[in-house]
Amino acid sequence: MLGKTLASGLRSLSVRNFRLFAAGQLVSVAGTWMMVVAQDWLVLSLTRDSAAALATVTALQFTPLMLFTLYGGRLADRHDKRRLLTWANTVSAALALALALLDLSGSARLWHVYCFALALGTVNAVEVPARMSFVGELVGARLLPNASALSAAYFNVARVAGPALAGLLISAFGTGWVMLLNAVSYAATVAGLRMMRTAELHRPERAAGRGGVTDGLRYVTSRPDLLLPVALIAVVGLFGLNFQLLLPLLAKTVFHADAASFGLLTTAFAAGSLLAALAGTGRRSRPSAGTVVLSALAFGVLETTAAWAPDFTSALALLALTGFASLYFAQAANHRIQLGSDPVYRGRVMALYTLILQGSTPLGALLVGALSQRLGARAGLLTGGLVSTAAALAAWAVVRRGIGRGEDDTGQRDVPERRPSHAHRHPTKGGTT
Repeated sequence: MLGKTLASGLRSLSVRNFRLFAAGQLVSVAGTWMMVVAQDWLVLSLTRDSAAALATVTALQFTPLMLFTLYGGRLADRHDKRRLLTWANTVSAALALALALLDLSGSARLWHVYCFALALGTVNAVEVPARMSFVGELVGARLLPNASALSAAYFNVARVAGPALAGLLISAFGTGWVMLLNAVSYAATVAGLRMMRTAELHRPERAAGRGGVTDGLRYVTSRPDLLLPVALIAVVGLFGLNFQLLLPLLAKTVFHADAASFGLLTTAFAAGSLLAALAGTGRRSRPSAGTVVLSALAFGVLETTAAWAPDFTSALALLALTGFASLYFAQAANHRIQLGSDPVYRGRVMALYTLILQGSTPLGALLVGALSQRLGARAGLLTGGLVSTAAALAAWAVVRRGIGRGEDDTGQRDVPERRPSHAHRHPTKGGTT
């Protein structure tokens, strides 16, 4: 029984292209999370623990997502996603290498980190919607829920390992070497992308006259079952999901921890997220509106509770639970939006999802950062938890009135498979290079 359950949870790995993608992403994302810890620690070291500086870096990194992600989704729907991802990861590696060399030479300044954050955010505006919609091309509609859950799982495995390892490496060698490892890690993703068999990708038909950003927005606004999770993501993302800013502040200003202990806080949050991702691998159909709303409510309550953690040990436990709820909510919303969207629009729909979830981070970082600067990191967590709880309760009232439900809530269980389109495949150059 256990073997069958495990095999069912890993069924997307039977697809060769997805195995290559997952392996490359596991290495690269671990490097990215090591970079996050190193970058945040460098900023705090350069500014004597300034919450405002940390908030500015976060805002600069996510502002391009807010401005350009919808255009990035348009690119993903109109162009070869594999090629877009190859270029995006190559540029990200070059940026990480440049900052690493500045840090190792002792020349790094705060404005260098600001420039790096802005440039990386610009690349991510193209990479994120392309990557999220590319999963459907790798495995097809039938395996998409499982593949999406496994993607969240390896993301959070990397999120657990990366910060923990970064904390130890920073203590031993400094932030520059960690940044250099991140630059090298991008090679794994690029290699996996170039080794794929493009003939096995599930590429949708591209309909003429449906390539614009406004067409994608019009499509989403015509679908109440998509609008409800998008609206909930907007509020929770703005106020509740600011942990990249709050965790280092909590570690240094509340618990007076070192780099290794900061890595443990991030690891605890990520470990909870990993368990949520593993729980989601058994999902075979589109989650209901009620599942999305109730998971948001659980997240809001747990974040509120975590704000009152009396000591470091209790903070670890509560942040693990909060991490579980945050990922379960984000994944449920992701699946509801993605599985309810026509593949022709999926790149733009997921770009909107990314815009709402991550593009709101600059505003959230500035608001919560200002609040934390004045009242402390606990106040930032408490505000995020209370607002998220209120938003979930309001969304539940809407669902109870029958608004925002789709056909899947009344009996439709399976997503129809869409076969690969041979007529619109891009020719390969030199096979699998």
